[in-house]
Amino acid sequence: MNKHRTAMVAATLVTLVVCLGMFVIGASAAMNKNGVPVKDSPTSGGAAVTTSIDPAQVVQMQNLITQYQQRGQQYQQREQQYQQREQQYQAQLNSAQQQLDQTANQLAQYQRVLQFLIDRGIIQVDSRGRIFLPNN
Repeated sequence: MNKHRTAMVAATLVTLVVCLGMFVIGASAAMNKNGVPVKDSPTSGGAAVTTSIDPAQVVQMQNLITQYQQRGQQYQQREQQYQQREQQYQAQLNSAQQQLDQTANQLAQYQRVLQFLIDRGIIQVDSRGRIFLPNN
């Protein structure tokens, strides 16, 4: 319990030091008379600033937005196509894995039958893999 209390006191002290530092820096910035004025603020008290907008630029921007939206749709369609292809490939891969498993099982069965025949003396296999029937 003593370690827990010590940790809480240390965390509180660190938090207080950080808060005090932030307060001092903020107060210093607020009191600084040599600061840089805000550029976007109106120079006369409360006067509204108006700007003229070129209609050709507006049309150009709208065209660009339309083009980007069309590209976004194309990319979404491509993504769907790629996901469909991935699903097809996954299905083919699963099918090939099943065939491989079946073939491996068949091979294991053939090996067991061959070993059984060799163990019983029904056949003989030489070093080249040729199979012979013994002359009994």
